[in-house]
Amino acid sequence: MSVLFGLYKPEEGIIKKDGKEVKIKDPNDANALGIGMVHQHFKLVECFTVLDNIILGVEPVKNGLLQKAEARKKVLSLSEKYGLNIDPDAIIEDITVGMQQRTEILKMLYRDNEILIFDEPTAVLTPQEINELMQIMKNLAKEGKSILFISHKLQAIMDVADRCTVLRKGKYIGTVETSKTTMQELSAMMVGRNVNFHVEKKESKPGKVILEVENMTVASKMHKKNAVNNVSLKVRAGEIVCIAGIDGNGQTEFVYGLTGLEPLVSGTIKLSGTDITGYSIRKRSTSGMSHIPEDRHKHGLVLDYTLEDNMVLQRYFEPEFTNGAGFLKRKNIRSYAEKLIEQYDVRSGQGAETVTRSMSGGNQQKAIIAREIDKNPELLVAVQPTRGLDVGAIEYIHKQLVAQRDAGKAVLLVSLELDDNGCSRQDTCYV
Repeated sequence: MSVLFGLYKPEEGIIKKDGKEVKIKDPNDANALGIGMVHQHFKLVECFTVLDNIILGVEPVKNGLLQKAEARKKVLSLSEKYGLNIDPDAIIEDITVGMQQRTEILKMLYRDNEILIFDEPTAVLTPQEINELMQIMKNLAKEGKSILFISHKLQAIMDVADRCTVLRKGKYIGTVETSKTTMQELSAMMVGRNVNFHVEKKESKPGKVILEVENMTVASKMHKKNAVNNVSLKVRAGEIVCIAGIDGNGQTEFVYGLTGLEPLVSGTIKLSGTDITGYSIRKRSTSGMSHIPEDRHKHGLVLDYTLEDNMVLQRYFEPEFTNGAGFLKRKNIRSYAEKLIEQYDVRSGQGAETVTRSMSGGNQQKAIIAREIDKNPELLVAVQPTRGLDVGAIEYIHKQLVAQRDAGKAVLLVSLELDDNGCSRQDTCYV
């Protein structure tokens, strides 16, 4: 899809549009041909407004002056027509991941593209939002648009797609009509084996309280009201507690407050009986807290670092990886990274030396999960841990979370999904 949109150049093969061979050198060429793309990892300018991001590159200008009023009308009309409900004046860095996704969709619709590429568009959406998006796709197809929908979510594929082509490890496996296949058959094509869609786990045996949050309040960047208001909860050893809710209802800010990314207005946080409310992010990490973040690019990885350096981001200062003079023990770091790569099946072109930016989103996610679980934390905070993963990887991650629970660890899972990825498989659920 990156080749089709002009981000990468093909080494072989041809692309035809309306039966004619075309050359796509960059995204401007793609847009000129009516090809638009909603990226899995958003291409947004964080300090710009939603409206500015949507019109960026195709700004309406008259006599050298930007005509935002005209653009605003079109954006609001599209937003209402497709039920996307965005605030055109909101700053991108202040809005939720789900709202950023809607902004990306509107960027494409604003340009009146004919061929619409959706790369994992449901990864950050709630079940209700997914249903709405599926309806939007169907309506666009009725209008004569051609839609390419990349997804790991089998139910979404079955619901909306007419045909499905499966790629595995970069190779073409086959094309099937969704009306003549099943999710089980598709999953076997995707992974190369049969997949268990149900999480197998024994009854939990909760122990002592590991995490205790009392009256947490966190301010909102979007409005004057608090995003989190006087929330209390406990997570015990040997249990998985899930926080559920539609995106944008304070889950993100709650996790930010818990992990130290945002200060608290009030409230206390205790980890294994110790008050960590005033601890730095590193001190929370070294005190037994691991965090699989919602936004892997913003808070999970340094994209221009190698995979091995990302694997030790929170441990490079330990004696195992640094000598007394403060120099990194490169052999130890390489060996450690290679162990995690093999254990968690992190696929990368150059192994531990791979620049993380060049990896797929799913493999970036697996790298973060490997790093955070291998720290052997007392508390694992997992926010959308299966986002962007295929059914085989999802099955594996679920087993890892249950294994952490069974090993006596406390797991706090934040999920926007209520099916196999979310609270229905957990021990306790807060909404």
